[in-house]
Amino acid sequence: MRDGSDMIRGGITGSLLRFTLPMIAGSLLQQCYNIADTLIVGRYVGADALAAVGSSYTLMVFLLSVLIGLSLGSGTVFSLQYGAGRPQAVRRSIYVSMVMTGSVCCLLNVAALVWLGSVLRLMQVPAEVFGIMYGYMRIILFGMAFTFVYNFYAALLRAVGDSVTPLVFLAVSVSLNIALDLMFIVGLDGGIEGAAWATVIAQAVAAAGMVIYVRLRHPDLRLRREDMRFDVKSFKEIVSFSSLTCVQQSVMNLGILLVQGIVNGFGTTVMAAFAAAVKIDSFAYMPVQEFGNAFSTFVAQNFGAGRYDRIRVCVRRAFLLASVFSVAISAAVFLFAEPLMLIFVGSEYADIVAAGVDYLRIEGAFYVGIAILFLWYGYYRAVKMPAMSVVLTVISLGLRVALSYAAAGVDTIGVTGIWWSIPIGWIAADLVGWACYRRGRRLRSYM
Repeated sequence: MRDGSDMIRGGITGSLLRFTLPMIAGSLLQQCYNIADTLIVGRYVGADALAAVGSSYTLMVFLLSVLIGLSLGSGTVFSLQYGAGRPQAVRRSIYVSMVMTGSVCCLLNVAALVWLGSVLRLMQVPAEVFGIMYGYMRIILFGMAFTFVYNFYAALLRAVGDSVTPLVFLAVSVSLNIALDLMFIVGLDGGIEGAAWATVIAQAVAAAGMVIYVRLRHPDLRLRREDMRFDVKSFKEIVSFSSLTCVQQSVMNLGILLVQGIVNGFGTTVMAAFAAAVKIDSFAYMPVQEFGNAFSTFVAQNFGAGRYDRIRVCVRRAFLLASVFSVAISAAVFLFAEPLMLIFVGSEYADIVAAGVDYLRIEGAFYVGIAILFLWYGYYRAVKMPAMSVVLTVISLGLRVALSYAAAGVDTIGVTGIWWSIPIGWIAADLVGWACYRRGRRLRSYM
């Protein structure tokens, strides 16, 4: 198995950035696609379709958060075992995780298809958008298995220090997706269903490419007959990490889904504004989310190798880098909020633009809050305290949802209060994460 000493030894900042940059590039590429998809639908299909795609994205992120959480948790186990130099344990964990996560994917997909209508009604989707969103989601759900396969193999490769290959296949998928969007929507007048089929086809290509690559280029990760058995120790370790990471991801996105439901209650204008602004939002802070995931892999490998000195230095440098980046992005979004909104909707939709600008100038001023929170999520997963990530998520999202419901019921506050609830939740969770880091008995044993 390839030596992972580039993370365990050598320069800390350089190693972390070299590993992180391809992940950031990949996430930005994905967000470029999401923005292009929203732009094409908004320009060529209409405002109702834009609102449907925005709400669908929120719902799909919630559903996929379960699978991504399982993959992230498994990836932490892979990193710990890889850092400790236990190749056979890595392969056994791969098999156990693949079976477990694949089974969950199948069950989740069936449940989503069966109860899709009920979920959309629970989200308070307006009548004029309901049918469009229902048809779009039924197609998108067929691609869930492909998304699982891609994310599973991406987590595996990143766990052993390869963040470039997932980027390459993502680039192919995104380029194909945009090309198919243009062909199906603009060329063939396929409407929102065309956008859905473009996404599914591109996801299938990326998943197939990742599977073939790992089998051909990573024989050390290829499962042997003796690896393909139920290993109780591996199962317990993976469940311990994956279940809590899954809960953390699901709680986070459930809270976002609940907020989406509140936003939907304000009508199509606010719904469409939120859909476009969230795309800008995600593009702005996605780099620090990937930085948090890379940071988690770095810490996990060093934790598995017993290199606690490197972890302490990495924490200080990672928090400084993330904070400086986030402040710069917040300033840019605040200044250019209106031009950014005009990318997605024409100037004739002045009310949608205005609502989106309000959101970006309130929530976007505090990106440093979510940047630090992503680092806490990654840190606590890596040092075998995934339950703490769940606690921080519950604090952040619980406070956000509670404040959003309270604000929605007050006419003089309304949707503005929902926008303010987001950074308040981030900052509260950050403070708890810092307090645990400084005072936790388990952490003081080696820090």
